[in-house]
Amino acid sequence: MNASYDKLMKCFESFKEKVDFKPKAAIVLGSGLGDFADTIEVEAELSYSEIEGFPVSTVPGHAGKFIFGYVGDVPVVCMKGRVHFYEGYPISDVVLPIRLMKLMGAEILFLTNASGGVNYDFKAGDLMLITDQISCFAPNPLIGANIEELGTRFPDMSTVYDRDLQDILREAARESGVPMKEGVYVQLTGPSFESPAEIRMIRTLGGDAVGMSTVVEAIVANHMGMRICGISCVCNLAAGMTENPLTHVEVQEAADKAAPLFTKLVSESVKRF
Repeated sequence: MNASYDKLMKCFESFKEKVDFKPKAAIVLGSGLGDFADTIEVEAELSYSEIEGFPVSTVPGHAGKFIFGYVGDVPVVCMKGRVHFYEGYPISDVVLPIRLMKLMGAEILFLTNASGGVNYDFKAGDLMLITDQISCFAPNPLIGANIEELGTRFPDMSTVYDRDLQDILREAARESGVPMKEGVYVQLTGPSFESPAEIRMIRTLGGDAVGMSTVVEAIVANHMGMRICGISCVCNLAAGMTENPLTHVEVQEAADKAAPLFTKLVSESVKRF
């Protein structure tokens, strides 16, 4: 048996022993955006450390647990904190939580993250609808023997971010009075912030925001047939666009300020799923 698949199934069995809940949507909360979890009508919680073999988040601002419950009438599983490639985990572990939530029953994946703005029209605190993605230097999580039980060898990536879900997010933003930009999200590996030259490269490639997560998660979700949507919280302007050095504290502070609008947008969107 494929070692990654074997590990995934062991995590799934461990989950089933502890929680009896079938979500429709899975939500991944990025740095500083965990307060959204407080709006969920909670049915159960499960720390990552309670799941045998599950990778544990080590980043400040990532609580490291699954929350199960309802947003409106929609059953959801929420990841309060994700695992990143830069933490030293193999890429198969980084995407394991996404695969696990699909096995739990989730058909929709709502990805969120904190990012640096590459587009000069963006400012700190903006929310950006992710319309497409670019992977730079992050290893493709589908490299290696294909796990046939999960998806096809060569998945199409033409519409990673579901167009109907994008329309739902646009409608929710408009009716909630939440300003929302749109653009292409780029993932680099981190943990160092990007250099000014790398930011110029990303802008040339067509990127609008950059971060250290999300793209590899969307790849495996697409591989498994999930419908995907995403919101990026622009927490600063990227390197070389201002005179200020970049810090993780700055990212968390900007995400905290944007949290009320972010929470409102995600809640209203999920209720429409």
